[in-house]
Amino acid sequence: MSNRFLATPVRDPKSAIAVHDIPAQAPWSGLVRKGQSIRIIDLEGQQAVDTLFYRADDFSERYSSQDTLRVQGSAYVSTGTRLISSEGRLMATVTADTSGSHDTSAGACSCESNTARFGHHTKYQHACRENFLVAVMKHGMSKRDIVPNINFFMNVPVEPSGNLAIVDGVSKPGDYVEILAEMDLLCVISNCPQINNPCNGFNPTPIRVQIFAGADTQG
Repeated sequence: MSNRFLATPVRDPKSAIAVHDIPAQAPWSGLVRKGQSIRIIDLEGQQAVDTLFYRADDFSERYSSQDTLRVQGSAYVSTGTRLISSEGRLMATVTADTSGSHDTSAGACSCESNTARFGHHTKYQHACRENFLVAVMKHGMSKRDIVPNINFFMNVPVEPSGNLAIVDGVSKPGDYVEILAEMDLLCVISNCPQINNPCNGFNPTPIRVQIFAGADTQG
């Protein structure tokens, strides 16, 4: 069942302290301080947004999909989900979601997985793992630091067999998810370039990231 409700008041976009437009298929990284909120907006709809979080002052502590699923007892991320770190600590909380459940099981596409799933001719196509690598290298990390991620706006139902399916996304133009930072975070995004399955409607499109000040710092 879709989880279409808001847990935060409607925000004036002009109140954002930072706005980043991320082109189709591109990576991005940025700092989100404790108490700030990051809003990820699917500008045109049906665009998967692969996302990772790292503790800003110690990148060895990072988002853990396994611990997040275990603590939640749910296969999906949505309003109220607590994002848990590899050290078992609360990193962030999802405070608003206009789209529905978001995947954190299917991981990121790579050149290797594209080849295995879609054929050798896709080997040299751009992929999320390569986007992540470009982004984390700017912060002194390597491929070894790329862990299983959240796929915001990606529709991955669990079939009766237990298999994961990637099907058409349900997000509409302007849908967003908002996350409250519970510690200083480095957010890393791959605006998914996948064109071989319907996670992006076979047509990657731009997204927008807005960062809002915490309640204790607003005027």
